[in-house]
Amino acid sequence: MARITTIETGTAESEVKEIFAEVEGAFGMVPNLFKTYAHHLPLLRANWSKVKAVMAEGSLSQKTKQTIAVLVSRDNSCAYCVAAHTGALRSLGVSESEIKTIEEDLEKADFSGKEQALIAFARKANFSPLRISDEEFAALRRTGATDAEIIEALGVMELFTSFNKFLDSLQVEIDF
Repeated sequence: MARITTIETGTAESEVKEIFAEVEGAFGMVPNLFKTYAHHLPLLRANWSKVKAVMAEGSLSQKTKQTIAVLVSRDNSCAYCVAAHTGALRSLGVSESEIKTIEEDLEKADFSGKEQALIAFARKANFSPLRISDEEFAALRRTGATDAEIIEALGVMELFTSFNKFLDSLQVEIDF
């Protein structure tokens, strides 16, 4: 059971309603994540802006970004984000079989070597950033990963690490 109630559109103040309308336009619903952030408008506003900047802009494919979201969230044991972003992969046309491959053996999934390296780097940065060796970073560079792509991949990891901790601390109910 959620530790904090959600703010519903009908009871939200006007700026929250405006943000909710944008969120609903993007997702077809207002996820409980944002309904919970609505208790503190500056955080709702900041996180919605960050979602748009990280997930809707940049050069990495949606499939790569959603995969980072799923795997980092799985590594962090966040059932909410795993459910949400596994659903996002499905909506991109990724089959159940490929999702299973992504979860079990990323090297066999349908990604370029550079995409695989960026996903793996983001995961390692999530669970042991101080253990990324210079050789591992050099290997990432050899795939052709640019500074912007590395920062973008880490931005996805950073976004979902914070969401994972927020959602799990408050036991926000899965609504996907």
